[in-house]
Amino acid sequence: MADLTTRYLGLTLRNPVIAASSGLTQSIDSIRKLEQAGAGAVVLKSIFEEQILLETCEQLEGTDFGVHPEAMDYLTRMTHEHSIGGYLDLIRQAKETLKIPVIANVNCLTDGEWARFSSKIEEAGADALELNVLHIDDADRDPAGIEANYFRIVEAVGSRVSIPVTMKIGTLFSNLPQMILRLGNDTGLSGLTLFNRYWSPDIDVETRRIVPAEPFSAPEEISVPLRWIGLVSDRIACDIAASTGVYGGKDVIKLLMAGATTVQMCSALYKNGIAYLEAVIRELDAWLDTHGIPSLDEIRGTSAARTPEQRLLYGRMQFMKRYATGE
Repeated sequence: MADLTTRYLGLTLRNPVIAASSGLTQSIDSIRKLEQAGAGAVVLKSIFEEQILLETCEQLEGTDFGVHPEAMDYLTRMTHEHSIGGYLDLIRQAKETLKIPVIANVNCLTDGEWARFSSKIEEAGADALELNVLHIDDADRDPAGIEANYFRIVEAVGSRVSIPVTMKIGTLFSNLPQMILRLGNDTGLSGLTLFNRYWSPDIDVETRRIVPAEPFSAPEEISVPLRWIGLVSDRIACDIAASTGVYGGKDVIKLLMAGATTVQMCSALYKNGIAYLEAVIRELDAWLDTHGIPSLDEIRGTSAARTPEQRLLYGRMQFMKRYATGE
């Protein structure tokens, strides 16, 4: 068997496959099953900035946190069902129960008062903290101002905790590779998760109502993290966790070759069950054995864009070739 041990965020993982933040990581029973199936680490279900603010505010009435009324009602209900105290208890229980690293997750929009809560996450025993950040409906704001907010969030949290901090971002930036490199090289972040797959809307043509689109990623969506990780991994100082479209052991191998440190899985586990994780890790291990590769360090980054030619291949060369020749 190959050595699958991976160093990520300064933590030692038994393998590079991490259970992403989702409904599968919101209870001790489910998290225990993920560990038994072989997960290298778990990222706990997100707690939202709005939840934190709602619970710490004595009066909701007249308080504007920048959310719609329907969202306010939902978050009020969610806060009652899954309080801050409950989230901290989940961290404590996970640390008492599991041997693998436990990474907390906060879904946030600002660098406001909620950031004080990050120190409580550390006190509860989390091994690291993943910040899940998104700005999508700020058409009236200058792009530079939106991007600057990401850096303020990192500073606000980083000044309050000593555990590793990583940030999960999407692809919605005017200059995505530059943003990745700035966050990865200039902020003190220990890692970046590339990329978040956000909730998407659909329209029911009969009722004309906005409804949720398919929530799960498809295998072909791996091309998004593969492209950008391949382009930036050789130029970035922090660790990279690849996310979206990971369905098998060979997907893990591809992303590691592109330069990812670890990968996160979610949709495949929802579709196939938690036990499917075992098959993914077996496939990864078997491939390494078949090719006589003793450890993951032997393949990590071997297909990253290190030359102008490789950058073209990750960029538009293949697109132009396919459509120009009809292949």
